[in-house]
Amino acid sequence: MAFNIVKEKYRNKIAQVTLGATKDNGGTRTSTVTIGGEEALPFLHFEGSIANRPVVALEVWDIAPPEWSDCFNPYFGDVYNDVGAWAKKCVEEYGAEMICLRLKGADPEEDNKSAEDCEAALKSVLESVGVPVIVLGCGKFEKDNEIFMKLAEAGSGENLLMGVAEQENYKTLTAAATGSGHAIIAQSPIDINIAKQLNILIGEMNFDTDRIVMDPTIAALGYGIEYGYSIMQRARFGALGGDKAMAKPMIGNVGFEAWRAKEANAAQDEFPAWGEQEKRGIMWEVTTATSLISAGLDIAVMRHPKALAVVKKTIDELMVPSSY
Repeated sequence: MAFNIVKEKYRNKIAQVTLGATKDNGGTRTSTVTIGGEEALPFLHFEGSIANRPVVALEVWDIAPPEWSDCFNPYFGDVYNDVGAWAKKCVEEYGAEMICLRLKGADPEEDNKSAEDCEAALKSVLESVGVPVIVLGCGKFEKDNEIFMKLAEAGSGENLLMGVAEQENYKTLTAAATGSGHAIIAQSPIDINIAKQLNILIGEMNFDTDRIVMDPTIAALGYGIEYGYSIMQRARFGALGGDKAMAKPMIGNVGFEAWRAKEANAAQDEFPAWGEQEKRGIMWEVTTATSLISAGLDIAVMRHPKALAVVKKTIDELMVPSSY
């Protein structure tokens, strides 16, 4: 007896966003990435086209990250104080498809770096690597508003992905990205209604909403991942069902969230029964990333190179359609 697969029919597809710009398109990137374009739920190839594979980025900070575990020192310890060399190592040695530059040094509670310092850090990364670049502020509204315009101008022509725009603080970034032709990250606090409203508000500023990448905010394994997963899943169901305001690719700061978990970050001598800390942390990050990719995550911003390698291999396997 033949097995007939019941196929869902969808009314809409996810917007397709290309990041980075090569010389032919006015930039200096040697590669670009295209995300989105899905016509079905994640990896259900038999129901519709999964046009573009999820991509993985590695985090780079403009300062030596004070809260990172010592287990990262063998990988990045020699480049913590050179943001360009750090980015280059992520690409050439560890296979990052994008670089996510986090300008934590601009935080008034850290180094309180100026807009000019942030501009220099971004230029250093752009000069050191050819992959597309994500650039994030320090997370403090007032300071981020000071630096967004400088960053947008410094990356003009490079088709950056800039973040983050939030409901309370989206106008400055939206204006800066519009003027310089960049895409933006719209971040909402694990709330489907706020996510939709923010996309609408950004569109009302005459920004092309097909240049939005949503960050619905994620959680790490054991720390609310099921809630983040369900929000992402609801967003994808709504988008495929015809809600164009939600039909955006999604990004998640996987490494940032996973390595905040006690189970990943606690030293081995603190919890000896938990086993070696680095292996434990890698698996925490991998499990978080693969779970969220299964819910529709299009860009996973990773932290540990070994976690990135495992996730890339998993994506390779998921992108191969099953034969029925």
